[in-house]
Amino acid sequence: MNRRPLVWFAVFWIAGSSMAAHLSIGGMALAISSAAALLLALVLVGQSTRRLAVVCLIGCMLAAGERMWADGRNASALDLPGDSYEAEVTGTIVSAVEVDGDRAMFRVTADAVRAGGEAAPRKIRERLLVQVRLAEQPHQQVAAAWHRGDNVRLAGELARPAGASNSGGFNYRRYLESSQHVHWLLKVTGIGAVQAAPGPGWTAAAVLGRVDAARDWLGARMDQLYPADQSGYMKGLVLGIREDLDPDQFQQFSRLGLTHILAISGLHVAVFVYALGAVLRLLRLTRERLLLTLIAAVPFYVLLSGSSPSVVRAGLMTMLALLAARMDKLKDGLHLLAAAAVAMLIWNPSFIQDVGFQLSFAVTAGLILFVPPVRRAMPNWRKGKSLLDLLVVTVVAQAVSFPLTIYYFNQFHLLSIPANLILVPFISFIVMPIGAVALIFGLLWPLGGQMLAAVSVYANEWTFFLVSWLGEMDAVRTIWATPPLWWIAAWYLALAVLCRRLPAAPAAVPKENDETLPLQETAAGMERDAAPIWELLEERKLPVWRRRSTGLSLALVVGAALLFYAYFPDLLKRTADIDVLDVGQGDSIFIRTPQGKRILIDGGGTLSFRKAGEEWKQRSDPFEVGSKVIVPLLMKRGVHSLDLLVISHLDSDHIRGLQAVVDSIPVRAIIWNGSLKPAEDAETLLRTAVQKGIPLYRAEFGKQWKVDNHTEFTVLWPPAAGEGIPVIEDQNDDSVVLWMRVYQSTFLLSGDISSKAESAILSRIREQNAIFSSTASSKLSRIDVLKIAHHGSKYSTSEEWLRYWKPLQAAISIGATNTYGHPHPDVLKRLQEQDVTALRTDENGEIRYKVGLSGIYEQTIRKN
Repeated sequence: MNRRPLVWFAVFWIAGSSMAAHLSIGGMALAISSAAALLLALVLVGQSTRRLAVVCLIGCMLAAGERMWADGRNASALDLPGDSYEAEVTGTIVSAVEVDGDRAMFRVTADAVRAGGEAAPRKIRERLLVQVRLAEQPHQQVAAAWHRGDNVRLAGELARPAGASNSGGFNYRRYLESSQHVHWLLKVTGIGAVQAAPGPGWTAAAVLGRVDAARDWLGARMDQLYPADQSGYMKGLVLGIREDLDPDQFQQFSRLGLTHILAISGLHVAVFVYALGAVLRLLRLTRERLLLTLIAAVPFYVLLSGSSPSVVRAGLMTMLALLAARMDKLKDGLHLLAAAAVAMLIWNPSFIQDVGFQLSFAVTAGLILFVPPVRRAMPNWRKGKSLLDLLVVTVVAQAVSFPLTIYYFNQFHLLSIPANLILVPFISFIVMPIGAVALIFGLLWPLGGQMLAAVSVYANEWTFFLVSWLGEMDAVRTIWATPPLWWIAAWYLALAVLCRRLPAAPAAVPKENDETLPLQETAAGMERDAAPIWELLEERKLPVWRRRSTGLSLALVVGAALLFYAYFPDLLKRTADIDVLDVGQGDSIFIRTPQGKRILIDGGGTLSFRKAGEEWKQRSDPFEVGSKVIVPLLMKRGVHSLDLLVISHLDSDHIRGLQAVVDSIPVRAIIWNGSLKPAEDAETLLRTAVQKGIPLYRAEFGKQWKVDNHTEFTVLWPPAAGEGIPVIEDQNDDSVVLWMRVYQSTFLLSGDISSKAESAILSRIREQNAIFSSTASSKLSRIDVLKIAHHGSKYSTSEEWLRYWKPLQAAISIGATNTYGHPHPDVLKRLQEQDVTALRTDENGEIRYKVGLSGIYEQTIRKN
């Protein structure tokens, strides 16, 4: 423990900060007490660790106290009881202004706020996220002229950010509060409500504004060197500008675990320091002045490249290493990493929750700790040594980042290792340096810059082709449910034990005719080769539990068990889940049966009312409910594939989100209403299903599917359509209506039918009950849960319908800001008169039903 005091101090500092971020005061006190008991045990074992143990415990408590103090200060100064107010704000722009389509967005530190008709503005200091809706295309240039450091006066709607409305969904409110200390949004309509003027020239915001201008200027030079489909990629690679990166391109890199290439990190800082050092050596600077110059230059590069946690970490480590070299006290990399971690958390404790911070430090620490023992276990080839070194680094980095990858992104591509092995060196050592040099040459000699850029253009085309080709191999792409925190800790413990217990490989001994080495070195090699044999003989004398082979076998077994549990976390679960997802104004229901079958009914859809000539309003990465809500939720819940996809009908608010689902998650079968609709989204979805070879089954009145031993579906609508596939424009009354039984609980899922279709269904049930089995017919009269048709439209959910089914509870899927007046007061009144409890996604968020042998119970994700 005394060999790495700073490392142990950093471990306990991080532990204290993490406990304060995630535990209650009582839980944190218990955790610190446990840490104190552990340190006391270490002190009793070795007296030499007493002082360090006390320092580590103090560091743990200081980190927890700092985090609690920071969280206490991270509160809104606007003590307003509601969620929305008309407001006027004056303040200073403190972030770069992002103009994307019809929206400009930036952060403001408000000096005064007048909200809710107050007579006088409040003199406060409050950070706000401002969203300005642009009315005309020329207004984009006006918004782009606003800069960090400008003084602004704004008028708009002050609103709280949205919280998570689905279990495991993205919590925008928590993200803004923890990472940006923002508690309110200011939504501004039109640039006429924004008055901007230059602020003082030497404030921190104004200086950073000049950095923004320099980045934009360099980005514009990159736009001149590269074609439109590559400039955003090269700006992200060389300058850390991620805003112009094509979302589809980013998604392809993400599938293969290659997004770290696009994040400025230690390699970029190393290349910068190496290049600048080479220039300074040409100027014949002394070693001391060269090191001091490099130390002073690193912060400028960090600022210029965007100051993400990964580049801040790399910059801090580089500065500490240069300072230690200047003082002739250069320490090992793990100490530098520990010092950088503590410094960053002292500066901003909320970094501990940043994904980039966690991945950057975890992977760097893993490489430092685990690469040497893994490399020693590999053959010591003289030829191919570099390839082996690269392979070890790639495998260790993947093993270390794996738990965080599946925790945050829920997917791992089995081709990630070969993709990283091939592309990381190619991009890092060839494409990125060429792009950087081309940018510099382009500033001094435009023709030379264009010639160099042309070389990297061909390299990028090859890269994009390879990434696309590998990423499309869905058979080797795996989806993982979000693992618990104890699983991540167990994985790292097993990995540490595995690497510690790896035996060293025998040293390579030259052949008899090999005259390249002296005789003394040949003899030394033979002696090293014999060493593991003696170690093996000595190990056999130890008890079984102390042998290296025992620990290695145990670590492998534990690792395999952890992988199996993470991939099949609910293998033994025998309750069913019926989840009415909150997808806004649309429908989407996810079902997991007692025996693990996964079914999705509809996929919501973001409607667009854009007219011709308004293409400029299109954002680079617009919100799409399928890719932003449904696919992430399914992946977090460990849905490796969908056994059945039910398309109730082909209206956009039910199917537009399904395109992302079909593209991202394997689907084994589709049930739909057997019709076509002359709409682009409907035609594209059905065409994709046919191209992927997904079987399509027509739902018709009376058809039944037994999904598993405890789950069955019965189709109540639409009626049989005969031969051919009809084209239907108005699809609501042709929705698929399903009666579902899970154990002894029953559900009725009614699509968007109107009261006219409801009456027709009841008539058919009464007239043709004989077509159902006796078991089913005895239960087609009362249900437990009714999914209200057409989001609570006035013309659905008739009194006759409710009297027949006698539901105990109703679920209404509806958007909070819909303009249709859903759910209609008449529907709510009818539900109340029939004593039916109604739950709504606009108020309650996702509605989750758990069904077991003992019955059914529900829970909701309360919107806050």
